[in-house]
Amino acid sequence: MLNYLWIALGSALGGVGRFWLTGVIARHSAGTFPWDTLVVNVTGSLVIGFFSTATGPDSRIVVDSSFRQFFMIGICGGYTTFSSFSLQTLSLVRDGEWLYAGANIAGSVILCLVGVWLGHILAMTLNR
Repeated sequence: MLNYLWIALGSALGGVGRFWLTGVIARHSAGTFPWDTLVVNVTGSLVIGFFSTATGPDSRIVVDSSFRQFFMIGICGGYTTFSSFSLQTLSLVRDGEWLYAGANIAGSVILCLVGVWLGHILAMTLNR
């Protein structure tokens, strides 16, 4: 039960971090390109990639598995789920599972775009 509380705390911290950073970026950027989301997704992917490798079983930095969950699932997951997607895809590539990695990339992008479009359509229908 304690692990769930730590992950919840990490998720809250990650969400607040995302909210703060997207606000900073939004104040300093113009136009319609979603720079804030792109920066959050790229930095989250960078952080989870670094942390998972730096604290992995064969690394020099040893951390408790509960702290890895707090940081990777909680903070990084609350900050951006794109970091998890990126780490999982990298793992597939490193394992030589190129077909699965490609399917994960294509499927995630296409299906998420379809999902957001369907959600938009459903909400527009509800708003009529």
